[in-house]
Amino acid sequence: MTEAPALRRRVQAIAAISCGTALVVIDGAIATVALPTIARDLHVDPASAVSVVTVYQLVLVMLLLPFSGLGDRIGLKRLYQIGQLVFTAATILCFFAKSLPFLLIVRAAQAAGAAATLSVASALIRRIYPPQQLGRGLGINSVVVSSAAALAPTLGGLVLAVAPWPWVFASAVPFAVFSLLLGRALPDSERSTEPFDLLGALLCAAMFGLVIGGLESAVHGDSPVVSAGIVLAGIVIAVLFVRRERDEPRPILPIDLLGRPVLALSTIGAFTAFIATMTTLLSLPFRLQHVYGFAPSEVGAVLAPWPLTTMIVAPLAGALSDRYPAGALGGIGMAVAVVGLVFLAFLPADPTWFDIAWRMSLSGAGFGLFLSPNARLIIGSAPVQRAAAAGGLISTTRMVGQTTGATLVAALLAVGLGGGMIPPMTAAGLALIAGLCSVARLNPALRNPRGQETDDAQPAQVR
Repeated sequence: MTEAPALRRRVQAIAAISCGTALVVIDGAIATVALPTIARDLHVDPASAVSVVTVYQLVLVMLLLPFSGLGDRIGLKRLYQIGQLVFTAATILCFFAKSLPFLLIVRAAQAAGAAATLSVASALIRRIYPPQQLGRGLGINSVVVSSAAALAPTLGGLVLAVAPWPWVFASAVPFAVFSLLLGRALPDSERSTEPFDLLGALLCAAMFGLVIGGLESAVHGDSPVVSAGIVLAGIVIAVLFVRRERDEPRPILPIDLLGRPVLALSTIGAFTAFIATMTTLLSLPFRLQHVYGFAPSEVGAVLAPWPLTTMIVAPLAGALSDRYPAGALGGIGMAVAVVGLVFLAFLPADPTWFDIAWRMSLSGAGFGLFLSPNARLIIGSAPVQRAAAAGGLISTTRMVGQTTGATLVAALLAVGLGGGMIPPMTAAGLALIAGLCSVARLNPALRNPRGQETDDAQPAQVR
């Protein structure tokens, strides 16, 4: 194939991944700004309304790693496209939700489709970009995520200003159609001949579902004994699952990758960073509306500076991570984020848009400087045959962190502490932990992989 068609096919593949990622991010995040309105219209309390976000994240967490293993078996491209179709159908059904239970069911279906898409997205990115541009490619993907996250609250606020909240979910459908049309350009991958580990997949889903579901049950006021029993059952399954995975050549839970100290530190840092992000962004709409009197249509504009700044910083950080240690970049980023979050906790009594915007922008810059190099390190360090597992690990870490953050916010709201300075101060402490994990990787024994190592593990680029 000549150079021009190869370049055109690569551009189409990048566009397909970008649109598909934007689709799941927008419909995953757009509900955040609508939560107070959903709670009022469906006659439920704010803590229950948060379930619209947490059920989506819970199902994602349960299915990401099993689907990454399934992608190796049936093909990355095929699973990605199936996920897009399922997500689109469920998104349309969200429009017809008239009760909280029905909305939660279709949000769970959305999450199943999103899990199929996100579980293989990073592995597809690794196959699309040349090895020397892997960090840049992941940075571009971070731009897409940040842009979609920036668009989501703004779009949600605009929709709420002129239409009922069900229209909020319909806004992502054009992305789905465009992504499916371009999806034919995605690279095909070799399929594993080993049988899919169905029992391992079920144990993985049950482990995450029971532990997180039990914590959610406790937050929403269910019996403490029942909630503790659910969590304990999840822990027992987790122990059995981990023991079983140690003997598997291609484990659903990538224990082989987590056994590398640099990847373990990267995963812990990402986990705490995502908890911090969700804790701040999910609690802020309640603080803005209930404490400072902002209208729902104004909240989106106030939230936007965080992802917009990340959109600018992330590609720069991704490109820098191809040349400089992720530990240094991440440490600097988390230091900036901690400062921004502390300032966000101590807002003036009557804040203007600018008072909040520069604090949000500073925080977004810090997280953008951390997350892209962190993802590049995880993907670039994994062997090519474990690329899907590494991508699933990144997505699972993100969703477990975000789900944990949402659960934390629901708990704080339930006890009356979710609308003040406690959430951003908690997020600052979590960001500090992420920064320490990042700096620890500067130890000579825990370095970035050399360029040659990444090149050797990199598959042929899209032709």
